[in-house]
Amino acid sequence: MEIQINKLVKAYRGEIVVNIPSLTIKSGEIVGLVGNNGAGKTTLMRLMLDLVKADRGYVCSNGLKVCDDEQWKEYTGSFIDGRFLIDFYTPEEYFGFIAAVYKISDAILRERLEQFSKFMNDEILGEQKLIRDFSAGNRQKIGIIGAMIVSPKVLILDEPFNYLDPSSQIIMANLLQAMNKQLGTTIVVSSHNLEFVNNVSTRILLMEKGLIINDISNLNNEAAAQLNNYFVSDNTTINFSKTE
Repeated sequence: MEIQINKLVKAYRGEIVVNIPSLTIKSGEIVGLVGNNGAGKTTLMRLMLDLVKADRGYVCSNGLKVCDDEQWKEYTGSFIDGRFLIDFYTPEEYFGFIAAVYKISDAILRERLEQFSKFMNDEILGEQKLIRDFSAGNRQKIGIIGAMIVSPKVLILDEPFNYLDPSSQIIMANLLQAMNKQLGTTIVVSSHNLEFVNNVSTRILLMEKGLIINDISNLNNEAAAQLNNYFVSDNTTINFSKTE
C-alpha cells in the first residue's frame, strides 16, 4: 500500500511542527524516520493515522484521504505509545479484542501469537496480570505485537526499540524485516536508535523542525555516513575542568 502526502502542515500554538509539501512512501518500503527531539516525527505519524487534524493538506493511504475514509484502518497496524493499550485488560484479552475487531479467528490468533513467542520470552502470556502491571519493556512488546498480529499491509511504529533489552531489540528488527519480506508490508518506523534504523530501513527520512531535510535511499546501507555527519559534529569539543 502506498502512502502519499500533499501540502501537509500542522502547527501548535502558532509554531509549525510538520511542513511537508510532497512525499510518497511506496508500497513495500521500510521507511525510517529520524531526527532530534521536536523534529516532528511523532506528529507526522499521528497525521498518517488521522489521530490529529492537519491545518492544511492531507495524507492518502492507497489513494484515499485518511481523514475522509476509514477503509485504511482495515489493513493498518500501529503503535505510537501506551495510550494505544487497554490497561485493565490482560494481554490475552487485549489480543482477543484486536482479533475481534479485525475478524481474526481464535485459531489464526493462536498461530500468529506463536510467531512472537521468542519476542515475548515467556513473560507476557499466562501471567494472569493486567497490562498496567507489566514492565515498560513488556508493555511495549504487547503494543507492538498488537499492531503486528493483524498482518497489516501498512505498519506504523513510533520508537519500537524503546524499553527493550538488547536481545529483544534484535528480535524486533528481525520481525520487521520478516514481515516486510513475507507480506510486502509498507513499514514506517521512527527511532533514535540509528543503528537499528539503518539496518532495517530501505529508505530513511531525516526530519528537522517539521521539514524533511534529507531523503536517503538505504538499499545498500549507504545512509550511515550521512546520518553520522548530521548527528555527530567532529568540531564539538567538551573540556572538563576540576573545581579548585
